[in-house]
Amino acid sequence: MARTASESQGNSRTHPRPARSARAALAGLIGVALAALGGCASGGDAEYDALLDENSALRARVSTLQTALDQCEVNRQAAEDENAQLAAGLANMQGGETPGSAATGFEGISGATVTHGSGGEIVVAIAGDVLFDSGRAELKSSAQNSLARIAQVLNAQYAGNTVRIEGYTDSDPIRRSNWQSNEHLSAERALAVERYLVQRGVNNDRVYSAAFGPSNPRATRDQSRRVEIVVLGSGM
Repeated sequence: MARTASESQGNSRTHPRPARSARAALAGLIGVALAALGGCASGGDAEYDALLDENSALRARVSTLQTALDQCEVNRQAAEDENAQLAAGLANMQGGETPGSAATGFEGISGATVTHGSGGEIVVAIAGDVLFDSGRAELKSSAQNSLARIAQVLNAQYAGNTVRIEGYTDSDPIRRSNWQSNEHLSAERALAVERYLVQRGVNNDRVYSAAFGPSNPRATRDQSRRVEIVVLGSGM
């Protein structure tokens, strides 16, 4: 019986072994789970970083495309300006055969293009963008020198002629400015030029303004926005 008790005591000492084994297995499972979670977190960070890189690349691409678009607009404007100069030169050459067209006195004035009308009148056209800011009717200070020279020629060589100031716009509807219509804008711009010429000594009794809005457009919108100073009766 003593031997049996001893064996029973020995068997009782072996019971805790499965508990320790279970704890070890549980610890192993927890370790595996933590490792898996760590892998998921690491994978999420990598995916987030990849998205950030892709977003940065897209932003850089958009910036490059915008720069290219801006350059295209600059090139387009330069081409339109060149075409306008060529057209003005051709008009001057064609008008050079009419009486008195060789020396009107307005040649060489910055921003001015000189042509002749069918009735012998002299037409001095100045682009609206040279005279005014977009949607405005106040003369730019940079344009006043050209208008001052025009006033000098009018007083010196055409003191007996009537002068009509014609305002024109492009055909785009008024959206962002406070003008009721293109006709109103062209009228105020023509009046602004008329007032300045009178201030520079042109007799008020022989100068008047007229508004034509988008009528009589030119080849481009830039060319259509203009003020024309028409010296009437200059061919008589």
